[in-house]
Amino acid sequence: MIFLRRILFLDAATCIAAGLLMLLGAGLLTDLLGLPESLLRYAGLSLLPLAGLLLYLATRQTIPRGGVWLVVALNALWVLDSILLLPAGGYAPTMLGYGFVLAQAGAVAVLTELEVIGLRRARQLATA
Repeated sequence: MIFLRRILFLDAATCIAAGLLMLLGAGLLTDLLGLPESLLRYAGLSLLPLAGLLLYLATRQTIPRGGVWLVVALNALWVLDSILLLPAGGYAPTMLGYGFVLAQAGAVAVLTELEVIGLRRARQLATA
């Protein structure tokens, strides 16, 4: 359970950092990334409630499995949306923009996989 708790805290920290970066820095990032300011602000804003959910889950004495599966689903949707944004979003990202979108999608994918591993480990410990 300690592994899963740590991953949830790490996911929350990355959501807060990326969310604030995109929300507060959208005006500066839009030219660098070639992505609309409104998209960056919305994406950043959407990460903050997720961070709250992650912190809530991570601080429970018993981590609710259903809540973590919800996070896994939301993270998977984020990764999919990020990848689909590039060819189908109607935007013209710069090379840095492509890198930014793909890097954050990759980081979310890794965190998601670690959360699934944490869920499996917690279940194995509970049945042992």
